[in-house]
Amino acid sequence: MRTDTRLPRVLHILLHLDEIEDPVTSERMGEMFGMDASLVRRMMGGLRKHGLVESIKGHGGGWRLQRPTSEISLMDVYVALGSPNVFAIGAPEPSSPCLLEHAAADATREAMDSARRLFEQELKAVSVSDLAERVNH
Repeated sequence: MRTDTRLPRVLHILLHLDEIEDPVTSERMGEMFGMDASLVRRMMGGLRKHGLVESIKGHGGGWRLQRPTSEISLMDVYVALGSPNVFAIGAPEPSSPCLLEHAAADATREAMDSARRLFEQELKAVSVSDLAERVNH
């Protein structure tokens, strides 16, 4: 099963951007984080649309934080990435009138919704700067 690693990758990028004063190009970030520059641009574009980073054009340009990491929750980043699916498990709409199929789908959907809400609650409670503090202690 393919996993979506964008959230931890982008958090890693934001933590480094917080330590760097000058804007950083997509190419440089690609080199730093072992990613293609076009993937960096795509991810950072979503963050820009949500006001987390800004892009500076021209010589000396690149990406930089638009607000302090203490004001950016992990949930903000998750939403900026398009709120990717947290789990590979899903509950399809029942294909028959069978009540047992409906019960199985409903139970799965309810459990997944509960898990998603808990995951999002955890993301809301942590800022990007909290991650840096974990490393510094």
